[in-house]
Amino acid sequence: MKISYNWLQQFLQIDWDAVKTGELLTDLGLEVEGIETKESIKGSLKGIVIGKVLTCKQHPNADRLKVTTVDLGDGNPVQIVCGAPNVAAGQKVPVATIGTLLYDDKGESFKIKKGKIRGEESHGMICAEDELGLGSSHDGIMVLDEEIKEGTLGADVFNVETDYVFEIGLTPNRSDAMSHYGVARDLKAGLIQQDTKLELISPSVSDFHVDERTLRFDVEVEDKDLVPRYCGITITDVTVKDSPEWIQNRLKAIGLTPKNNIVDITNYVLHELGQPLHAFDAQKIKGNKVIVKTLEEGTKFTTLDEVERTLSADDIMICDAEENPLCIGGVFGGLNSGVTEHTNSIFLESAYFNPVSVRKTAKRHALNTDASFRFERGIDINITEYALKRAALLIEEYAGGKLASDISDFYPVKLEDFQVFLSYDNAYRLIGQEIPKETIKNILASLEIKINSETEGGLGLTIPSYRTDVQREADIIEEILRVYGYNNIEFSHKLNTSISFDSNKETKIENVVAEQLSALGFNETMANSLTKADYTKLSDNINEEANVAMLNPLSNDLGVLRQSLLFSGLESVSYNLNRKNNALKFYEFGKTYHKYSEKYQENKHLTLFVTGNRTKDSWNANVAQSDFFYLKGVLTSVFERLGIAKLKSTPTKNDVFSEGLSFSLGKIKLADFGVIKRSILKEFGIKQEVLFADLNWENILQLASKKSIKVSELSKFPSVKRDLALLLNNKTEFKEVYNLAFQSERKLLKEVDLFDVYEGDKLPEGKKSYAVSFVLQDENKTLEDKQIDKIMQKLQASFEKNLEAVLR
Repeated sequence: MKISYNWLQQFLQIDWDAVKTGELLTDLGLEVEGIETKESIKGSLKGIVIGKVLTCKQHPNADRLKVTTVDLGDGNPVQIVCGAPNVAAGQKVPVATIGTLLYDDKGESFKIKKGKIRGEESHGMICAEDELGLGSSHDGIMVLDEEIKEGTLGADVFNVETDYVFEIGLTPNRSDAMSHYGVARDLKAGLIQQDTKLELISPSVSDFHVDERTLRFDVEVEDKDLVPRYCGITITDVTVKDSPEWIQNRLKAIGLTPKNNIVDITNYVLHELGQPLHAFDAQKIKGNKVIVKTLEEGTKFTTLDEVERTLSADDIMICDAEENPLCIGGVFGGLNSGVTEHTNSIFLESAYFNPVSVRKTAKRHALNTDASFRFERGIDINITEYALKRAALLIEEYAGGKLASDISDFYPVKLEDFQVFLSYDNAYRLIGQEIPKETIKNILASLEIKINSETEGGLGLTIPSYRTDVQREADIIEEILRVYGYNNIEFSHKLNTSISFDSNKETKIENVVAEQLSALGFNETMANSLTKADYTKLSDNINEEANVAMLNPLSNDLGVLRQSLLFSGLESVSYNLNRKNNALKFYEFGKTYHKYSEKYQENKHLTLFVTGNRTKDSWNANVAQSDFFYLKGVLTSVFERLGIAKLKSTPTKNDVFSEGLSFSLGKIKLADFGVIKRSILKEFGIKQEVLFADLNWENILQLASKKSIKVSELSKFPSVKRDLALLLNNKTEFKEVYNLAFQSERKLLKEVDLFDVYEGDKLPEGKKSYAVSFVLQDENKTLEDKQIDKIMQKLQASFEKNLEAVLR
């Protein structure tokens, strides 16, 4: 929000420099993010001097040029070649001297230099009004009042104004500071703490009176909850023209382009007092009646930006007696009811619209106006009539208008000021320091918070209506603290804190898995729980009717809560692949959201995404592509870390996979994993294979919490490894070898691994060769060769007997 320093000084006669004032505003909670210097005329007419044309002769070498001599007030007349048709001797004219910077309508500068024009020297430039930024005319040079003395600076003649504009990062709760008057009010409270007491000057409306009641409009409001207050007045005999220079300068300083006197005055009062106003051409309101209502869903309405919009049944509309829409209340005016150069009478509106309704309407139609910005944050309902009178008086003065009716004021239920009790002890406790009671009372008085009662323990207070954010005792304490000054609160050099230990077992299990995955090179991601509703169409396993839809979505891309972590994860994968990060390993702990009939359900999941190489490219590492078996190994290691073993694998029924498996323990399903279908990847612009695992975290927690992990000391005695090459039937699986080995030797056998498989024409038909390694270890002593040979012979005999194995 932009605040003009010159404008502030209309309410508060402060003589501080802008930087110091900005620092105080920041201390008060109105953070000044920057201070910009603004000039009413670009360049401030530096180098422009008023001169008198002494002589004016025809240029000897050009029919359209004149050679003049001009007195600039220093006793040394200069020669200037001028092409203006109206230049003549005896005129007082503005002259850009050598070295002056002039600016074109695009803000680009050019420098006045000494030169020759068609052989005649020229020491400056006699200027037209558009060349000085004083207007748009270029018919000829400016001819000034003869009373102006030559040598007078142009800045003194044309009242150039330099302003400082504060860019304030206003927080949404501070609706009271959405105007220059509101900022000045806060600044006054801060200045009192700096021992500077200034009077807050309010614009006077004491001259408001109606001379003739010649044009009255009836006002009808259908829903007092949507429109708690609505004021209006008619003004006749207005002349639409440019607004006065001082109003234009105020609006330009804060980045607004002046339109005409009527529109500029409504904008001026909006930024002055914080009350949005709207002026209607009275002749375009049929039936001399204004009806504030909602219209049928789908009604078409063309706004001032010439865009036809489809109205909602919840939009507040200003209509005439025939229920023709004129304006979207609190948001944007209509194309066919606005003020034009032909307007001679207006209906001026000042209202309080429901903040929630305005916010939804503005978002629905993608309109963000100065009016909606204020209405949706909550303005002061009690300033409505005052702001209307202020604008009406300005229109009367600068547009020649006549007040043609009394003010129509619909205000059926007066809003009562909020009551709060402030406990001194609570204030001291939250602030962390005891502030003198008199100081507290002075701060409250400076904020226009009235003290109704006082006891030893605290104060009974009435909050002014414009402080919509102050509703609790804690809010009052915050107000006291920000005005008193956060920097004035003493702090201890000793920090006292307590160490908390998270005894939540579920969190511990989650951390164990997260640490393991991170150690395997995975990166944790956190995706938005809001996603596109259309993603449900990518899988038959996801029911569109189970979507949890947002009532007021920010966009179509964030319209529902996700039913699967797959699609938000693929968005992250796609984002990284598009930025040349081709080797990815992600994991995410997150929830899915479902609606079943009238019940809502949340499920916790852990998902893994793997694509590209297992490791980054390196000169001393072999490049291995991530594949199905790599992901299976990662999952197996996670389950083993949690003490979950003897998992059963079956083909997955999840249709997002082109090939995949499901892990389960008994009837409890734990995970689906596999290769994502190319048709799904195509929706995200992904061209390489992506592996995905979806773990039901709630089921895993139930099982993991029942498993106790045993920790034992590492053996001091060495292990021994022996290998066997077994010739087996083709149908024999390694699992059978593995189980049979541990059945034959339960005590000393520690590991059984398959390290080579061979099938070929050198083997008998129907046979295959397994190379299997066995690790033996005794926890209490070193194994001897005789003991080892005995065990290996027992294993060999068991394989021969039960698997018809032959030692190769």
